Amino acid sequence: MGRGITLTEAQWDELDRLRFTTPSAKVFRNCLIILKSDLGETIASIAGELGCGTDTVVRVRRLYRQGGAKALHPVKPPGRKSRATPDFLAAMKQAVQTNPLTLGYGFSTWSAARLAAHLAKKTGIGFSEDQMLRLLHKHGFSVHRPKHTLKGKRDEAAYQKAKAELAVLKKTP
Repeated sequence: MGRGITLTEAQWDELDRLRFTTPSAKVFRNCLIILKSDLGETIASIAGELGCGTDTVVRVRRLYRQGGAKALHPVKPPGRKSRATPDFLAAMKQAVQTNPLTLGYGFSTWSAARLAAHLAKKTGIGFSEDQMLRLLHKHGFSVHRPKHTLKGKRDEAAYQKAKAELAVLKKTP
């Protein structure tokens, strides 16, 4: 099914060092595949011992032959390009730093859902609340819930009087 791999002592040491210093379980597994291949184990036996498929063993061996130990690190696929254009991100950053009251809204703090709705109306690009939170975090903004109090909006003298009356009415232990 595939040719075995023959390692020099330096290559063996390099793979062994990589295997014991990597935090990645996949790199550890890939090193073991190459080391076991050098010991003459079959593809099926390596796959069975490591709990992976024979295709994985063949692929890792091919990668090692083509690129050496550096090729044993998994490559993250790029994924789909974000719909958040540079114009959208600029509008998001500007909106986050602007008080919603000045934009004509009846609230004083942004929530992710409100910000997403505002930006969808302004830019025509809509995002879910979760995606908006990810975008905000990625660009250095943190989302916190405001603490709603009546301080400054209530009659403090009446509040203190009611608080004292309530203390008298409460049962004492």
